[in-house]
Amino acid sequence: MYKPFGRILYGGDYNPNQWPKEVWEQDMEYFKDARINSATINVFSWAKIQPSEEEYYFDELDEIVDMLSKENYDIVMATSTGAMPSWMYRKYPEVGRVDYQGRRHKFGQRHNACPNSPVFQKYAKAIAEQLAKRYGSNPHVTCWHISNEYGGECYCENCEKAFRVWLKKKYGTIDAVNKAWNLEFWGHTVYDWDEIVAPNALGDGMENGTDTAFAGLSIDYRRFMSDSMLENFKMERDAVRPYVKDTPITTNLMGTYKFLDYFKWSKEMDIVSWDNYPSYNTPWSFTAMSHDLMRGLKDAPFMLMEQTPSQQNWQPYNSLKKPGQMRAQSLQTVAHGADTVQFFQLRRSIGGCEKFHGAVIGHVGHNNTRVFREVKQLGEELERLGTSILGAVNEAEVGIIFDWDNYWALEYTSGPTEDLTYVNQIHQYYKYFYDKNIGVNMIPFDADFSKYKIVVAPVLYMVKEGMKEALTEYVQNGGILITTFMSGLVDQSDNVYLGGYPGPLKELAGIWVEEIDALAPEQINTITFTDGTSTTCNLLCDLMHLEGAECLARYASNFYVDMPAITRNQYGKGYTYYFGTNMNKDGIAKVLEMAVQAANVAPVISEATGLEVTCRKAENCTYYFIFNFKDQVLPLPSCFDNCTDLLTGQIVTAGKMMKQYDTVLISMPN
Repeated sequence: MYKPFGRILYGGDYNPNQWPKEVWEQDMEYFKDARINSATINVFSWAKIQPSEEEYYFDELDEIVDMLSKENYDIVMATSTGAMPSWMYRKYPEVGRVDYQGRRHKFGQRHNACPNSPVFQKYAKAIAEQLAKRYGSNPHVTCWHISNEYGGECYCENCEKAFRVWLKKKYGTIDAVNKAWNLEFWGHTVYDWDEIVAPNALGDGMENGTDTAFAGLSIDYRRFMSDSMLENFKMERDAVRPYVKDTPITTNLMGTYKFLDYFKWSKEMDIVSWDNYPSYNTPWSFTAMSHDLMRGLKDAPFMLMEQTPSQQNWQPYNSLKKPGQMRAQSLQTVAHGADTVQFFQLRRSIGGCEKFHGAVIGHVGHNNTRVFREVKQLGEELERLGTSILGAVNEAEVGIIFDWDNYWALEYTSGPTEDLTYVNQIHQYYKYFYDKNIGVNMIPFDADFSKYKIVVAPVLYMVKEGMKEALTEYVQNGGILITTFMSGLVDQSDNVYLGGYPGPLKELAGIWVEEIDALAPEQINTITFTDGTSTTCNLLCDLMHLEGAECLARYASNFYVDMPAITRNQYGKGYTYYFGTNMNKDGIAKVLEMAVQAANVAPVISEATGLEVTCRKAENCTYYFIFNFKDQVLPLPSCFDNCTDLLTGQIVTAGKMMKQYDTVLISMPN
């Protein structure tokens, strides 16, 4: 088991440079009381550390590091390159990004550097190396945090030139580019690399980046921009590495964030970390799915780098976390694979756009607050857990494919409906397994499918090279594949597979789709299962024909009444289930229940419950996390009768009534 830290890191972003030193001393007392043992520092201090091109100033940071070291903190040292200093803009304006509308940005904001600017790269690498030289040998610096929340895009001349170089490596010839992007359409054939322009609002981009005239071009630009920022990360990582030996290096990701291919990024990271900011109405199943995705990037425990102890400030509606909610949310993170619980921020800032973002110490300035008491309670509980859970793994018999190329391609597609979104489709299938307490791994398109009894691939719109063969082998050998409408339509360049949908998956599914009907928001259809039960569907309806598959349900209305809507096809030793339409929750559950029974997939516990029950397996025992996220009182399952709650040290009994946000943690020998 991978254990990068000697304890559960509990702390978060700390900016003592924003406060007088007497506040530092008070903070150390407060944080000790809350059992905080780690601090992420230097995230946005580039301007302070490097006030001019040739000058570095480390005195204040030295004091902060010395103070935290004496207090035995685990220090997460950031390289501070998430926002550039003003002198760099003034002397080298080309470091600023050019946005989708073609405007070059001036000094301001953050995440504001052109990733292909040689000037930015020079100075970012230099400051990362300076920091590593200075603090790399400090044993209290137990993690390095490169930049901060990489994201966004740039469409400047530097990026355009670098894009052409990237394309030459990918395609080799200009003819191959013309073919890949189907540039015969609209007479867009290019004859020279320099004729290729970035797909922004001044070129082939449309509607603020959500649409495009040539999806192949825009998808490649997304790939290129993700790769460009990844090269920035690797550049700083490689500058730090010679001075930090085996200390893990990471950067904070953002869950289902659209613009970066995190599966590709994770291969370059020692440990995945991410920032979890659900809104007031985010389903708990969606948060769980996001954790599982972050864990799935390396199939290993991860870091929770940021969450708020109380409320966000930047969402439309920034509700307070109710009593017990922060504790439950934090422990849900641990349940799904986190080995750290960290906040943004430890002390609330007095100015700037995040001054009303929650913190351990609020503007009142002392520890006599509800939030502090809850942070302290959780700190005491995590301290009580010790190191036993570190490195424990989450096992699963179900894998759900999440692929950023599909994410981009599906949402660039012009038609058949603007309401089709990738992440929502993934979530509605994940939610079935979550509600049943069946473990799920979120997996890449090139995963080892043989590890799973069921592989779910919703809206697998883009089937890339090798996927057909891998999925065919998986099903042939006894696996169960579940896929849906808008699958198997295009190749890696967004060109349609001819011969009927779902293209290369037709044989596996035992069907072919002739047309796809789009239903407007006010429209629904009805489908009837072979057992006579009915359910509703919406969004899209495939008009399909059977080619060996068994029909499980047919449309009961519209002009394609009696045509197959849901099918199952035996292929070799396995089966492929195909959803030809977007059913409601009950309809999805009915079909997935068939697949679960056929695959003999078991939930975490056999007893049905409305509680979330998630487990992590260590060498000698399994840890069961039991949560009540419902707005109703629910009983503790009988299998946990007379067990010790590791969080409180108390014995729990079957039928113990759990209120909303109540959490119990139990270990049982393997």
